[in-house]
Amino acid sequence: MAKRTAQDIRRRNRFDALRCVFAAPGPVSRQEIATATGLSFATAANLVVELLEAGVLREAGHDDSKGGRPRARLAVNAERGALIGIDVAETSVQVELFDLALTVLRSVRLPLPQTDVRPNDVIETIVAGVQAVSGSEGAPLRILGAGVSVPGLVEREGGVSVFSPYWSWHDVPLRSLLAERLSMPLYLDNPLKAGTVAEMWFGAGREVDDLVVLTLRAGVGAGIAVDGALYRGATNSAGEWGHTCLVRGGRECRCGRRGCVEAYVSTRGIARTVRELAADSPLLDPDEDAVVVNVARAAAEGDAVATEAVTRTAQHLGEAAADLLNLFNPQTLVLGGWVADRLGEPLLRQTRDVIAEHALAATLQALTFQRSTVPDNPVTLGAATFALEGFLDDRETFATVAAGRRAAKAAKARTP
Repeated sequence: MAKRTAQDIRRRNRFDALRCVFAAPGPVSRQEIATATGLSFATAANLVVELLEAGVLREAGHDDSKGGRPRARLAVNAERGALIGIDVAETSVQVELFDLALTVLRSVRLPLPQTDVRPNDVIETIVAGVQAVSGSEGAPLRILGAGVSVPGLVEREGGVSVFSPYWSWHDVPLRSLLAERLSMPLYLDNPLKAGTVAEMWFGAGREVDDLVVLTLRAGVGAGIAVDGALYRGATNSAGEWGHTCLVRGGRECRCGRRGCVEAYVSTRGIARTVRELAADSPLLDPDEDAVVVNVARAAAEGDAVATEAVTRTAQHLGEAAADLLNLFNPQTLVLGGWVADRLGEPLLRQTRDVIAEHALAATLQALTFQRSTVPDNPVTLGAATFALEGFLDDRETFATVAAGRRAAKAAKARTP
């Protein structure tokens, strides 16, 4: 069993301290960071000194003094540098530029070819997007790194797209290929992990340690956090819940198997449900995303086919989610992704009812079930957060700080 080293613990503490600053409605004190994270005041203070000296935090005023030294208030130093988040989806690539406070500065979405998408197509589109958001007018911030979310199985350490169900890719060294075109640190993972990291830093995961995030898009999956840390599994493939069997011998899934969750609750699955309910329905469209939009609109207007499509989707989703809840017993279950955003409250309400029928009572006892509150695109935000974590985890970032401290101490010791 792998043991956590002192460096691992310090890395986790550094993340927790910074997450606390992000979560606060305004500047915070060292004492508030210690209280929120459960760290000792001395540990929190040391972490703050590191983050200040690395330029990640800045002092943003002081508390009123009551006789002692005024306490400094701390905030993220947004101007320390920029981060890029990239969401590679089935039909398009969205690229967003963030400052260090994870505020979107610029955004662009570029289409991919409609058929036969090759790795070079994705690379060229990503590069064009990065150039579009980072080459605008004004004094650009130094780019500290870019996170790339690519669908399917990803070997994170090597930056390899192991398998993409959209394009039948196998073992594409995507990070290496991108590194030939982009001169910045690159971090590769998939939408499940990116969306969950966004929830952990900026959404429901800030308040809990055990979390499950269901992402419903063209692909479907579950992101899992256990004890405040993203759960990846032995090969970073944890969370491929969309390819677990829901209906034995059921619909064919794009992965080649039958009866997968994704075949029922993804954009393609919902379009299939509408087609089964009414083959000539005006809700149908060659664009499966458009079908979901049509269903959401028509269900709100009381259309019988659309209403039944939402009900059946909720039934499948609730049954599959109940299994996850019984397995992981999280404090919070988050429903996110493009499909959840479009179908909204009706899908959430009906799914909650189905979960109540199928999950164990003890599992439901402490459970909160909600839609994602992360603004805009959680995947690009989570991908940019991968780059932030990589910057915070970079030994050179804090080795320089430590070396400066040692030099200052040595100089002070030499002073008569």
